Amino acid sequence: DGCDFDAPALDEGKTVTAGRNAVRELLEQTPRRVDALFVRKGAREAKVQEIVALADQNRIKVQFVDDSVLRRLYAGTHQGVVAVTAAVEYAELDALIAGIMDAPLPVLLALDKVQDPGNLGAMARTAWALGAAGIIVPRHGGAYIGGGAMRASAGALHHLPVARVTNMSQALDACAEAGLSVLCADATGESLYAAAIRLPAVLVLGGEGKGVRHGVGKHFQQKLAIPFR
Repeated sequence: DGCDFDAPALDEGKTVTAGRNAVRELLEQTPRRVDALFVRKGAREAKVQEIVALADQNRIKVQFVDDSVLRRLYAGTHQGVVAVTAAVEYAELDALIAGIMDAPLPVLLALDKVQDPGNLGAMARTAWALGAAGIIVPRHGGAYIGGGAMRASAGALHHLPVARVTNMSQALDACAEAGLSVLCADATGESLYAAAIRLPAVLVLGGEGKGVRHGVGKHFQQKLAIPFR
């Protein structure tokens, strides 16, 4: 159908904004909330081209699709333009790093390919309860921060800043250059209860299936494990 968008994911908290003026306003005011922009194939109007240019400036994925796809996303009048938005407005990684020492626990939580929204929400809830400074998630391949994650976080994701990065390895490099320790949760690591941990730090947690990816693992300075009895 000319589109690889997973429409059922809308049930997990994705929302849509339709219409040229509404979408343009969204891109101008809160572009970091926009996950993707869907535009009718062949649309040549100047207003539509301006919207596409705004999306490109903000590195937002634009997909040109048939009317049938737009109707699945939005049943009303869409004027050939539909934006899919996230439940949170993402923060910049630099802002999270700059504010880390203001947090009760100066730690950033980096989630490398965590797939389950419930797991993401539960980790956000714990991070917020412990006073962590924020969360880093990948732009592609991780759990979507929608209704499921929000419910599991018990509202923590409304308060805990989240940065979405294109390249997790580069994000960890930026953290290290800013003076943060790069830690990894790993079953082969030293006991969390005995380890000497230097803060501030970024703690990386891997995905449910394969754990932390090999390329990301090259950036770790210390591996930590919670011993199981």
